[in-house]
Amino acid sequence: MATTRRMSRVAETIKREVSQMILFELKDDRVGAGMISITEVDVSGDLQHAKIFVSIYGTDEARMLTMAALHSATGYIRSNLGKRIRLRRTPEVIFAEDRSLERGTHMLTLLERLEQERLARPPLAEEDSELEIPSAEG
Repeated sequence: MATTRRMSRVAETIKREVSQMILFELKDDRVGAGMISITEVDVSGDLQHAKIFVSIYGTDEARMLTMAALHSATGYIRSNLGKRIRLRRTPEVIFAEDRSLERGTHMLTLLERLEQERLARPPLAEEDSELEIPSAEG
């Protein structure tokens, strides 16, 4: 079983090498349809599987084309990864789209809209904000 430290080192190495391959070596035009960034690599405990999360900036069509290109290049990437990294067995490569940046941006937009609505609302007048509480005496 691999240690957590070794798993993280292997994940970082895979992230660096796959980034270089995507940037400089893949000849598929579909990869250039959207701007790609590898956000994270999850490596299984036995180092046999590497799930590579990619964030793709662009239209939905560009995302689909880019993911299709990455899936078709999986064999090439795994083969070159085996040549670049010294492991007993080269991990199976799985690409997954990471939309967390989009979700975060959407949440920030919603929070900003709520803040603008709160600021646009007129403040309560002092006499309106004071509540008259009936006394228990009377």
